[in-house]
Amino acid sequence: MFGDAEAKLAKLNEDITNKELLKAQIVSEATTEADELVESKKAEIVELDKKIVNKESEIDKIIKDANAQASQKLEDSQRKLDGLAEKIKNKKDIIDAIVKKATQDARAIADQLNTEIQTLQHKKEELSNQLVEMDEEALMQDFALYHPIYDFAHSENYKFKLDEIRDHQKEMIKNKTAATGNLDWTVNGSKSKGKKMVRDTQKLLLRAFNSECEHVTGKVKYNNFDSCKKRITNSYTAITKLGRVMNISINPEYYNYKIDELHLALEYQLKKQEEKEHQRELREQAREEAKLKKEIAEAKKKIAKEKAHYSNALETAQEQLKVTVDAEEKAALQEKITELQEHLSDVNKNMVDIDYRESNQKAGYVYVISNIGSFGKDIYKIGMTRRLDPMERVYELGDASVPFNFDVHAMIFSDDAPKLEAALHHAFEDKKLNMVNTRREFFKVPLKQIEKVVKENYDGTVEFTEIPSADQYRESMKMKHLPA
Repeated sequence: MFGDAEAKLAKLNEDITNKELLKAQIVSEATTEADELVESKKAEIVELDKKIVNKESEIDKIIKDANAQASQKLEDSQRKLDGLAEKIKNKKDIIDAIVKKATQDARAIADQLNTEIQTLQHKKEELSNQLVEMDEEALMQDFALYHPIYDFAHSENYKFKLDEIRDHQKEMIKNKTAATGNLDWTVNGSKSKGKKMVRDTQKLLLRAFNSECEHVTGKVKYNNFDSCKKRITNSYTAITKLGRVMNISINPEYYNYKIDELHLALEYQLKKQEEKEHQRELREQAREEAKLKKEIAEAKKKIAKEKAHYSNALETAQEQLKVTVDAEEKAALQEKITELQEHLSDVNKNMVDIDYRESNQKAGYVYVISNIGSFGKDIYKIGMTRRLDPMERVYELGDASVPFNFDVHAMIFSDDAPKLEAALHHAFEDKKLNMVNTRREFFKVPLKQIEKVVKENYDGTVEFTEIPSADQYRESMKMKHLPA
């Protein structure tokens, strides 16, 4: 029993010894491998150290080269900076020279411009002497209706009032009240010199104001009155500002005289034009009367000649009838006598009509005519003539002043032609083309309205021609291939 145990123990010890030997072998082998690995690693480390040394050498070289290059670049940059500084200094000298030259040139140009401005101002003054407002077309299209403040019957009354206002202005200038100013002004402590300076400045400003007013007043028209008045007011205001230091200004009373003068200058001009129109109308009437007298005289002469002719023929026929015995010849003579008596009756009637027209100064014709080629459609002239043949007057109206002849729509005889004409003008007062000159006789109104007024109020038997022939106009449009 004990032998088995000892055997087992011995076996166990043997196993332990074998395992320890195996362990020792394994440890030895592991140690050997570890040593080999360590040696290998040490060799790698040595190799790495060499590489590190080499890299450090390379880095040192790179750093050294970089420092050298940086130093070189720094030196190059410094040299460039020094060069730029020198250039900048040179550029500054050049710029200073350019600025100096530019300043001199600018001064020269400024002097030249001042000279040109003065020249242009002189030209402007010369042009303003020809025109109050440069934009005449705008003035014609946009102006306020002028309302007269004076109502004199004749232009001489306006001229008298104009002279009166100008005398008031001269009196104020003479009395040195046209302009006000501070006469206590001193120059270098001298009141007399200061007073003289104020007086001289007053004269200068007053002369400028008067010059502007005279220019404007000489150019005033119905279509630029407001702008003229504004120019006088602006001049008055501007002179007041210029003389503010010495308290110099235009006397308001003197300014008001200038405005009154402007009104009178315009109204005097308009009244003269009105009187010219009236005189022209009177001359036209005189020419018409002279032509009428000539027509009447010629008509009387013609009628007298015809009467003598028919009377002699009638007397001869009656004498022949007395001695004629043949029945057929008597019948023929009797027929001739009757015919001559009828002609003689017509001649006597014409003579009565002529005597009536000669004695009745108001008898005549009122005509309604148009000229569509010259004025367009629905434009009619309503006029009057006392001619024996009214068409002669119509032919005269269609002379060289219009491109086409007038067409007659109605010819109305009246014992009081001026009254009928005036009544028709009044009926279509708001239809006038010319609302300023009432003597113009053209109206924009449909022909039917004219016909209605005439037939309802004056003569229901008058015949109206609705469509004008307008032969030359229509033929001209046809030749141009345009609708008439």
